[in-house]
Amino acid sequence: MTNQPQNKMTSYRWVICGLLFFATTINYLDRQVLSLTWEDFIRPEFHWNNTNYGWVTGIFSLVYAIGMLFAGRIVDFLDTKRGYMWSIGIWSVGACVHALCGVATEWVVDLPDAEALRAAVENVDLASKIATVSLTFFIMARCVLAIGEAGNFPAAIKATAEYFPKKDRAYATSIFNAGSTIGALLAPFTIPTLAAKFGWEAAFIIIGGLGFVWMGFWQFLYKKPDQNPMVNAAELEYINSDSEEDAKAQAAAKEIASAPKPSLWQCFGYRQTWAFISGKIIADGVWWFYLFWMPSYLKNACGMASTSFEFQLALGILYLIVMISLLGGYLPTIFIEKYKMNPYAGRMRAMLIFAFFPLLALLAQPLAQYSYWFPVVIVGIAAAAHQSWSANIFSTVGDMFPKSMIATITGIGGMAGGIGSFCIQLGAGNLFDYAESSSLSFMGYSGIEAGYMIAFSFCAVAYLASWLAMKTFVPKYMPIKL
Repeated sequence: MTNQPQNKMTSYRWVICGLLFFATTINYLDRQVLSLTWEDFIRPEFHWNNTNYGWVTGIFSLVYAIGMLFAGRIVDFLDTKRGYMWSIGIWSVGACVHALCGVATEWVVDLPDAEALRAAVENVDLASKIATVSLTFFIMARCVLAIGEAGNFPAAIKATAEYFPKKDRAYATSIFNAGSTIGALLAPFTIPTLAAKFGWEAAFIIIGGLGFVWMGFWQFLYKKPDQNPMVNAAELEYINSDSEEDAKAQAAAKEIASAPKPSLWQCFGYRQTWAFISGKIIADGVWWFYLFWMPSYLKNACGMASTSFEFQLALGILYLIVMISLLGGYLPTIFIEKYKMNPYAGRMRAMLIFAFFPLLALLAQPLAQYSYWFPVVIVGIAAAAHQSWSANIFSTVGDMFPKSMIATITGIGGMAGGIGSFCIQLGAGNLFDYAESSSLSFMGYSGIEAGYMIAFSFCAVAYLASWLAMKTFVPKYMPIKL
């Protein structure tokens, strides 16, 4: 079965974790291209406002949510290897298709080039038509991207469950989930530069093409642990050591895997499902708010251009701070091993700790008057807390559900997170346009600054609310037995 020596445990599971990390990095690079090009490149060309951008990001979130509902089921049906291949293939095509939106808009509105589109700013009716047509094309491209990206986390979580025992899953998840941070960290240094030098269309094509490269590595490197010649007997035994006190753990796992799976709608009958939904529906939207709107915040509230070094450095430092979230996946391991807590209790305690850090966001706008570095650092800490929260909440699925249901439940939670993000993105766009046009006042701030103060206040309390809801649905460890 293996070509590896039997006296020393192999570590191929970390190769798989590395592949998941790079896939998630590409995922977030693709997702960030729009947010880093819309203010300085897309907005003036297509005459968008904040509400238009909110619709694009909101529809993306909604389609992503619907896709997550079914993506987990599809990954369970196709199994991990084929499911991940289809997922990243679709989203890479969707990422590249964005580059055609400009040409398609020129054709529909009968204008020769991008310069003609920009010059229509004085013609209100034509500018409105350009905005509407381009918005439609971008939403269509965004939908393809969302459908593909919906499969990333269900497939990654399923691969993690196949290659890691329960006690290591949160740590492995935090590592591959850090790919989202690395993607967001690399994005401001690469995407605006590509857009400025080669055009915004090239940024979508170049970044989107990375997914096809990853597919080649996945095809040759991924096999099930018990079929992989790079995994020796010692590592396979460790992977399957979820329950050392139960000598029949492997037989039970095989029995569950072969048992009939609950239908999609039956999954909603479990309190554990609703606990996971509660932890995702608000918190995910907060992360996506930071991801999609912080570039706009730095431009509109701090006066930066996306091609400026200070803009790139600010976002780079923000996501560098988020990297401390790597430690978040290890915290429940301390509770589990040192204090002998069950996995769910250990993760919930860790998540409560992480839920307090986002409260710092209440200070982001008040301190911005002294330096833009204050909101940058504060949002970095809050986003790091989210990533630590996210690594642990994904692992609660493996704690409470059998392996045969993991991808499906992960998809349901992702759907909830997408719906929450749709509401937050659309609400943010309308809020910011309203704040600018009406000189909105809130807590001593007016205009766009008042809008951001409202948004940051909501983000600050979201995690405590989510934790309380999870604790209400599942107050203590309750694994599901089929």
